Amino acid sequence: MAGMVSEETRTTMSTPSVRTPAASAPPAPAARAWPSRMLVLGIVLAALNLRPAITSLGALLEEVRDGLGMSGGVAGLLTSVPPLCFAVFGVTAPRLARRFGPGAVVCAGMAAITAGLLLRPYVGGTAGFLAASALALMGIAVSNVLMPVIVKRHFPDRVGSMTGLYSMALALGTAGAAAVTVPVTEALGGRWQSGLAVWAGLAAVAVVPWTPFVRRGQRDAGPAGEAAARNPRSSGGAPARVDRSVGGASARVDRSVGGASARVDRPADRAPATEHHPAAVRITRSRTAWALAVFFGLQATAAYITMGWMAQIFRDAGVPAGTAGLLLAVTMVMGVPLAFVIPRVAARLPRQGPIVLVLSACGLAGYAGLYLAPAAGAWAWALLLGVANCAFPLALTMVGMRARTGAGVAQLSAFAQSTGYLISIPGPLLVGLLYQSSGGWGVPIALMAGLMVPQTVVGILAGRDRTVEDEAAR
Repeated sequence: MAGMVSEETRTTMSTPSVRTPAASAPPAPAARAWPSRMLVLGIVLAALNLRPAITSLGALLEEVRDGLGMSGGVAGLLTSVPPLCFAVFGVTAPRLARRFGPGAVVCAGMAAITAGLLLRPYVGGTAGFLAASALALMGIAVSNVLMPVIVKRHFPDRVGSMTGLYSMALALGTAGAAAVTVPVTEALGGRWQSGLAVWAGLAAVAVVPWTPFVRRGQRDAGPAGEAAARNPRSSGGAPARVDRSVGGASARVDRSVGGASARVDRPADRAPATEHHPAAVRITRSRTAWALAVFFGLQATAAYITMGWMAQIFRDAGVPAGTAGLLLAVTMVMGVPLAFVIPRVAARLPRQGPIVLVLSACGLAGYAGLYLAPAAGAWAWALLLGVANCAFPLALTMVGMRARTGAGVAQLSAFAQSTGYLISIPGPLLVGLLYQSSGGWGVPIALMAGLMVPQTVVGILAGRDRTVEDEAAR
């Protein structure tokens, strides 16, 4: 007790000594607010670049097929490359983040997207196009996995709202690429190469806000970084602490100015401290983790079939190319408002099953309309399928809710996304083969509708109120 009193006395006595100098007090909140604003900007810009590589290609798929001499089966393989790369490269993201820091990995991911998008239209041949696409998709894959981890670590009290923010930015980038790729291509002379390469510029901009976090990420990675974060007097300790507490910085700053950092740092370090023992969570023993992985995979199947083939479905029904691109953009743009609303609503509910049911009903209605009258009700079907595609931000939100710690979220995010993307690989390829063999879109659309049934079931199971840590410990 005496030790506690003396510690409290030292903390109290230190307060005036720090706050008295007028020149030194103001910079502390500003110094802490700067990385917070930069991190939010980086998250938004990164999210904007997570889908244009895919939807810009979907809008120009016919031109790319003709230019590279692709058959329907090869084009189906091309639309299956994104989930394949996400599965293969996404699983490496947690290990890379522990080695270099999440910020450094995302920064490298944005650079890879820039290089891949710039190279793929001009390397020549289908093989070169696929290789450059894989480079861009590798950057997208690691960023996909690390976004929930970064949100959980830096915004632990705002998981729903921050997930909504970057999901909304992701949907905006997806829709924007689908909507403007054809007009931009026409404005640049009608060459599909120029229409695809222009998106490298947006990716290059996204590299900038992540560069300050490269050094900080390396300092925070591993035991040395954690020790620095726990010791505010060590070199770089304060920035590391700010970087981990961005989500609630204003509350922590006021309490820690007076020197009470020892008491403030302990709660903030609880989650990061557990990240040294990822093996403690046996993720494959969790039924919820498997349900979430399958749900993620089936919604990804629907999303990549939509992004890769929906514009072509409308074009084959007699819709002009520009209008078909706009219809795909409408489907994607529905995720802008809903990707912000759904995570916030989901975070307030103990079970997310009701949201899964609503999204699935919209998907089934959209596929039915696409089968019966693709051109006549095109705008309605695009809207309904856009609502159904919002299963993606819901899945990301459930990743953050189904684990208690940052380490658990990292493992669950990597497992659910990598396994899910593996599940989604055959979908776009199978659609291309069915389209080529049947000579129409009836059978592929029936397949898409049929996949909504198991997606609904596993979505309800993944939405139950439980955590993977509790299930894995049984």
